[in-house]
Formats: sequence, structure tokens, C-alpha cells
Amino acid sequence: MRDDDVTPDVPAPRRRSFLTCAGALGAGAVLAGCSAGPQSTNDTGGGRGRDRTLTAVIGYGNDGSWDPTQTASAFAMAANNHVYEGLLDTDPISRAPYPALGTGVPADPGATTWRFTLRPGAAFHDGRPVTADDVEFVFDRILDPGTQTLAKGFFAGWLESVRKTDARTVELKLRFPFPDGLSRLTLAKVMPRHVFSRPGAWDDAVRGLAVGSGPYRQTAHHPKSNTTFEAFAAYNGPRRPAFRKMNWLTIVDAAPRVARISGTGAGAQIADNIPYADIPRLERGGLKVDGGAGMNNLFLMFNTRRKPFDDVRVRQALHYAIDAEKMVRVALKGHGRPASSFLDEGNPGYRRARTVYGHDPAKARALLRAAGVEDLRVELLAVDVSWIVDCLPTIKSSWDAIGVTTTLAPQETTAVFTKMDQKRDYQVVAAASNPNQFGLDADLIMHYNYGPGNLWMGYTRWAGHRDAKRLFRDMDRATREPDPARKKAMVQDYIDVVAEQAVLYPVVHNELMTAWDPRRLTGIRAQPYPGVNLLQAHWV
Repeated sequence: MRDDDVTPDVPAPRRRSFLTCAGALGAGAVLAGCSAGPQSTNDTGGGRGRDRTLTAVIGYGNDGSWDPTQTASAFAMAANNHVYEGLLDTDPISRAPYPALGTGVPADPGATTWRFTLRPGAAFHDGRPVTADDVEFVFDRILDPGTQTLAKGFFAGWLESVRKTDARTVELKLRFPFPDGLSRLTLAKVMPRHVFSRPGAWDDAVRGLAVGSGPYRQTAHHPKSNTTFEAFAAYNGPRRPAFRKMNWLTIVDAAPRVARISGTGAGAQIADNIPYADIPRLERGGLKVDGGAGMNNLFLMFNTRRKPFDDVRVRQALHYAIDAEKMVRVALKGHGRPASSFLDEGNPGYRRARTVYGHDPAKARALLRAAGVEDLRVELLAVDVSWIVDCLPTIKSSWDAIGVTTTLAPQETTAVFTKMDQKRDYQVVAAASNPNQFGLDADLIMHYNYGPGNLWMGYTRWAGHRDAKRLFRDMDRATREPDPARKKAMVQDYIDVVAEQAVLYPVVHNELMTAWDPRRLTGIRAQPYPGVNLLQAHWV
């Protein structure tokens, strides 16, 4: 059985659309300038001492959706963590929750009612006060059964409702005890109702309009070039802004990105997504380069409606054929590990999967023979993320070695997923993913990738399969399990099914490297997901 009408969690036109000039955005908008000019012309340097502008280089595009309820854009999510607040926010490394717009963390995480009082004096960047109406407004959008957002998948299964009890207090009603939900509240960024309730405002949010209550306010947004911020003087929360101004450049290509932070004429103080081959040179130049290991991974995704990839034996064969150890050694320069589960080995929910795809060409050939497949030709559609491109030759040589004729087809990331959103035909996709952007808990990570209405399952065309339906039922039972130990075991058991089916499955987990100038910045911690977090950083 196949379900031809899988509805993804995020509408295709909004999920991956290129940005165009937003034009006049109406009252309350702070989006200034909409230029895609050369990066060098959009720098906003200047100032002296502690008033100088911090310049960051992000190795991902700033032209994805900026709507906090639906974005998976690495650039936008990192920026939104500086612009917006949740009732609770989380430490960027431990992901432990701390009070943000709420004045405290609920004393009983296992309760089915959580009450939050808003921080006195909290205001949005246009000067209007933050109220319980704004909190209710955002959660109503997330929980609305008629509105498809990415955030819905993180909340709708366990959160029943959010209602104000007075102007500064809201009450959350849970369907069942769900302590992991506390850390997820950072994913519900509180947005001003008076700005985003007007017609067309959600489309403006997609294109880059950002109005929050966080320590930095957005001052300009230039798709494909840069986004600028300045300290919000009225901010009175727990993460006070340390930089008067910030300029975040988007430079996807590795060489110019590294050039911006290296050498005597370096124009930036911090950059993420540093290529492994450049680490020694940057360190010799006085920069600090550090990595974060987590869920960042290269995965293979199969079109299960396209023969022979509907046969699990073919999917398994292509995984067994890959020399992942060579990939780690050659492409990742040792900064990674072959996947031994869907989860990375450092995740609290990790257990080695029952099926682990070690390099076994003989087994790969045997599986193809058992499936009756000969002379297989594969076009591997891939994103153009630099480290992914470095890994592709190993995949090709591994598949060629078992008699699979392989053609590599790397393309701009947005182009790849536009094809997916348009339901165009494909065979196999190689891409990067990192659910740690959203959190650490295994339930969240697995539901981000798997589920009956999930975006990724729409891409794979697998959600209607009987094995998929059984998996989704097991996932829902694990979510509702109140006993932590039992829940962990249930999650690990269904991950064994995910490993065996290999519909969407990681090949390697790798470190993400961040470089910064320790002579200028302190308080930086390299995070295991894309982007940077500067909420605890400051000038030396």
C-alpha cells in the first residue's frame, strides 16, 4: 500500500521558497532594506572599542523562511534565537530550560497543567508590551488543525491548549504528563499579535520580517547577502545584549567564508561550518577552532514509489556498500563516525541499532541478487553543502564497486528541496540534517523525521506502507509512556525498525566546526548544530 496524498507538515511554497524584496510591510514592521547586492557592499562595520560591530559569517543561506512557527533554516533559526523569546528558552549546549518571557520553570515537570507569569516590563521591539494575548496567539496558530506548521509536530501530540488567565498569565493544558515539553517551549517563539495578525503578515514573516522581544532587534535584511541587528535598549530579560550592532553574512561557499575570518584583513570575528581541511591553518593564524558532535549527519533518502527502491533489500544493499570509515577518514578528516543508530552516540537516548550498516560489499551484492536487481543505475541527487560534496566521491566509488553505475548530481540545496516539494521524480537524495536545532530528546528527533503527516515522509512516499503505519503507532505509544526508562526502551525499539527499513537514514554523524578570534571574543561555545549563539558572548 502507498499513500499518494501525504500532506507534509509544512506547505511547499512557504517551506523552501526563495525570498524576494518584501516591499512595504505595514505598521510595526522593522524590516529595512531588501537588497541582494554583493556581500562586501553590505557590511555595516564601524564604531570603536565596545561599540564596534560584531561580524559573523554563517555558512547557510538567509533566504529561507523566517517564520518561527515553520522554519528549519539554519540561519533564520540561529537569528531568531537572538530576536525572539519563548516562555522558556534553553541553553544552546545542554538544552536545559531557563525562564525567558516566563518568570520561572514549573516546579513539577510531570504535571498536566503548567502556569506561566510573564516577565514584568517585557516589550516588543516596536515598544508595545508583551501580553498573554500574544502568547495565546502564537500557540493558537501552532495548535490550529487547519494550519500546517513545522512547530505543530513538536506540540500537537501532547499539548491540548494554551489560554490566558489574566493579562500577564497563561495556562498550558497537557494531554498527558510530558516533562520533555518544557525544553520544547523555546520552539514556540512569542510574536506580537498586533503585527502578525494582520492580512499577509505570515507571508512577510516567511520573507524575513522579525519582530520579537529578545535582546537584539533586526535592522535590515538582504536575502542572499546579510542580515543586521542592534541591541534592544528596552530588553530586561536574562540574556542582555553585549554587542551594540551585529552583521551576519551568509556565505555558503567554503573558500570565501574562510577568507572572511582569516588573515590580517579578516572582516569577521566568528564563522560556523568551517571545512576540516582549513582547521590547522586557522589555528596557526591565532583563531580558536572547536567542534560540536551531535545529530549533524549525511543521510540517504529513497523514493519508495520508484522501483527498485520500494524493496528494503535494495535500500539496505546501498547502505552496506558504502565505506563510511573511508568517508570519515578522507572527507571528514576524522571529525565524524559511521552511524550505528539513527541517533548519534552522544544522545541520551542512544542504543546501538539492531541493524548497523558496516562496509560489506559482499552482503550488498547478495541483497541486490536476492531482490532480482541487475545493472542498477542510480542518479544521486545531493545538496551542495560543502562537506556533503566532499563525501560524494566515496559514495560513488563504493556503489560503483558493487556494479551500481552511479551519477552524482549535486545542486543548490533550495533547488533540491524545491523538487521534493513539487513531488518531482527522483531516485536517491543525499543531504544534511540536524534535528538538534530543535532539541536533544529522542522523541522530538524521531518525530521530526518520521510520522504520518511528516514532511520527510511525504518526500519518501512511504507513509502509507503497512510497515510505516505500524512504526507510527509504536512512536505514538512511546510518546505517551509515563515511565522514563520504559519510554527510552520503546524509542530504542522503534529506532531498530527505522534502521532496518532505511527509508531515510544517516550514513555518518559528523562534528560541526566553529572558528572565532579569542583575542576579540569570549564566551563562545561551539554548538553541534548549524549557526552561532552569541547570547553569552562578549568582547574581550
